Amino acid sequence: MSQEGSSSAPLQFPTQTVRGVKDVLPGETPGWRHLEQTCRELFQRYRFQEIRTPIFEFTGLFARSIGAATDIVEKEMYTFADRNGQSLSLRPEGTASVIRAYIQNGLQQESLTRLYYMGPMFRHERPQAGRLRQFHQIGAEVLGAEGPDIDAELLCLLSDLFEQLKLPVTLEINSIGCPDCRPDYVKILQAALNDAKLCDNCQRRQTTNPLRVLDCKEPGCREGTTDAPSIIDHLCGVCDSHFTGVQARLQQMAIPYVINARMVRGLDYYSRTAFEWTTTELGAQNTVAAGGRYDSLNEQLGGKPRPGIGFALGMERLLLLSEPKAEPRADLFVVALGADEEAALLPLIRQMRTAGLTVDRAFGGGSLKSQMKRAGKSGARFTLIVGESELASGEYSLKNMDEGTQESVAADQIIEMIKSA
Repeated sequence: MSQEGSSSAPLQFPTQTVRGVKDVLPGETPGWRHLEQTCRELFQRYRFQEIRTPIFEFTGLFARSIGAATDIVEKEMYTFADRNGQSLSLRPEGTASVIRAYIQNGLQQESLTRLYYMGPMFRHERPQAGRLRQFHQIGAEVLGAEGPDIDAELLCLLSDLFEQLKLPVTLEINSIGCPDCRPDYVKILQAALNDAKLCDNCQRRQTTNPLRVLDCKEPGCREGTTDAPSIIDHLCGVCDSHFTGVQARLQQMAIPYVINARMVRGLDYYSRTAFEWTTTELGAQNTVAAGGRYDSLNEQLGGKPRPGIGFALGMERLLLLSEPKAEPRADLFVVALGADEEAALLPLIRQMRTAGLTVDRAFGGGSLKSQMKRAGKSGARFTLIVGESELASGEYSLKNMDEGTQESVAADQIIEMIKSA
């Protein structure tokens, strides 16, 4: 029987990633770990606790919190139906999930809650440097404080982080008002936009989300909104006092900033303080961290009235600005010149690692010359050489790879000698 046209041919599996995602290779992971560890230590000093939420949620959570008319919900979310027909989405940002967990698990009983998270987010955007479809964020949320003090403290945390990482960034701040004063400003803005020449996307936004027009990067929209009214000139008394208080505290802590009246952020849940940390070294994608206040989000998602503020930073973008990090050097490379020597050294190697030393070795043996060559390539600080005579005497040859010196050391003294070097 002819097999022509048969579907029994072997399946061909793709050997490359999906567009917009990438592997983080061993040479890159030291930089990722350094950034994560630096953030963890800083969050601990500011008394934040870590939270880990699922990478997918009910789609309605994001539509309700981010805003059904935002680009994220309309165009960018990865949404699918599960086997029960429920609409689920991969998380496009972290705040909505954190607030959902905050409500569901009774954390809102606390007077003040400080949480941070790390992990992948997903948006179907046009891939470019520092902007992938699976990207990673580190974020923080504070629930329960409504005054300008917590806004300034969160910005101080980020200032400390960027100083510690030695990154060239600028803090831009704005106030986007509250439900009491923003509606009147939106009407004024919409009227001012009627005569502006806007891109197709902003013509739609003019009705559904007019504040986003001010944030558009299209040259025509930037030019057409040059003389648009500033929301700062239309704040109510409470919002104006809050914004003035944030600025005063930043000045007291000597944290430089600029006011960017065009910055409105892309998520509907923001109110009052909005901020971005930007750089001039990443081209058009110049924002490395951003956030703001969201005083009504907890109640909007079914919780108690609870003010909140938070931020997220893009790990990929920060790493583009950072100096590459290398893996720490191994403490010791073990050269065993025979099968008996290799077997005899196993307990000592385990003891060394238990004592905190990093130990590498040549599996499969080989000549002294070939193993020493591998020891040199490993970058280890010391090389331990054990042959038949060393094993018999209990005095092993320890070579300092930086200084090129070599001496005989008793087996029970090796660990202490390496740790004290």
